[in-house]
Parts: sequence; C-alpha cells; structure tokens
Amino acid sequence: MSHRPCVLVFAGADPSGGAGIAADVGAIAALDAHPLPVITALTVQDNNRVHEVLPVEHDVVMRQALAVAAAFRISAVKIGIPGNLENAQAIARVIIGLREENPALPVVLDPVLASGNGDQLGRGSAIAALAPLLPLTTVITPNGPEAAALAKAHQKDIPPPSSDVAELAHAQVLRQIGCEHVLVTGGHAGGNSVVNRWMGPARQQNWHWPRLDGAFHGSGCTLAAAIAALLAQGCPVAQALARAQAYTHRTLEASYAIATGQRIPLR
Repeated sequence: MSHRPCVLVFAGADPSGGAGIAADVGAIAALDAHPLPVITALTVQDNNRVHEVLPVEHDVVMRQALAVAAAFRISAVKIGIPGNLENAQAIARVIIGLREENPALPVVLDPVLASGNGDQLGRGSAIAALAPLLPLTTVITPNGPEAAALAKAHQKDIPPPSSDVAELAHAQVLRQIGCEHVLVTGGHAGGNSVVNRWMGPARQQNWHWPRLDGAFHGSGCTLAAAIAALLAQGCPVAQALARAQAYTHRTLEASYAIATGQRIPLR
C-alpha cells in the first residue's frame, strides 16, 4: 500500500472555497501529501471581501490537533490565520510537543495580516497573534508589506518595502526573531515580473515569474501549503521553494472565475 505523508494544517474556513483551509487541502493533496485540517476560525467572506471572523475556542483548536496527532505521524505543519493570540499560543504548544518526538519537524507559516482588500482576519492584533509562532517557523512566506510590518514590530528603524535592500533587511529581522528561512513574495509590487526573494541561513536566491493579469483568491495559501507538502516528503528547502512556486504559478495561469473579482487558482 502506498503511504502519503501527513501535513497538519491550522487555518480558517472560507465559505467561498478559495482560500484558507480549502486552498490548503487542495494544494497539499495535489502535491501527494495528505492534509489534516484544523479549523482555527470561521469566516464570513466571498471571493473578494472578508466580512467577519469568528475564532474557534483555543481549547477546541488544541483538541482537534491532538486528536489527529495521536493517530497519525505528522511530517509537516502549515499555519494560516490563527484567529487570535490564544489560538496561536495553543498551536505553538502543539508544535513544541510534536518536536519532542521529531525535532526536525518543518513548520511553514503564511503570516496573513489582512485580506487583499485590507479586511481584518482575526481578533486583536494580527502581528501580536503571530509572535508565539515566529520562533518555531522553518519557512515563513510574507508578502512585501507583511514582511515590513512584522520586521517593524521588532525593529522600529526598519526601512519601508521599497527596494531589494529593504526587503533583505526585513528578512534579516525575521531570521533574527527565529524564522529559519524567509521567502518574501513580490505579488504586491509593480512591474512585469513578480520577484520572490529567499533568505536562508547560508544562501539567498531570487526567483522571477511573469506577472499575470487579474487578482487571485488564496494564492498565498496555495504557495505555503505547497511548500509544506513538499517538505513533508523530504524535499530540501531550496527544492521545495522552487517547486512550490512553479506549482503555484501554474494554478494561477489556469485559474477560473466563480463571480466577478478575484479568480480561484486551479489547484
């Protein structure tokens, strides 16, 4: 019998089926791993706007995670929105427990601070809610504004996200906090190319992707989930980052419409 590695996923439920848990499940399954989805928040949203976020009680988040962790070997963890600080603290406790048995367990964090339209995705400060998770992160995948905001919260004189030098400075701050690998995505910048910048312990690399027309719902979730699926299978980080970006770009090229506005990646 074939065996698929399991990825423990913490994310919000999106009733439009485009982002959050829906995106994670689709991407992880497409890349030959098995998702174990733990719901951190219920959301009221469509493919363009988030109207309300209702965090799940932190003890329920913990019980969901511990139930599947007791039954299955966890080969990677992917984190989207925790919903609030209490949930992030619960997730951190789960990861610390899992790493007692598997110290090398990879953790991928998609640090979503707001929706593409600026809607809040949790209760309280999104930056504060991520604080317990940053020191536990193997790969973090912020976009340019997210990297700048997280870095500024820890170093006040950080430059704005306006240049290669600034983004490398932001990545360096995140590494100092504890994130081992930082992939700053360039979808929010201008130009004909999307430039994604990776800073790791001993290596830096840029990837250039043709900018596609339109806006997409759940592209960041797709990328982070794809990285987690590949790390769960034992791919080296550099290979996982490259393959996950290529996969995500293909899902955006093949995206489809369900209504006006943001398109859904074909995962």
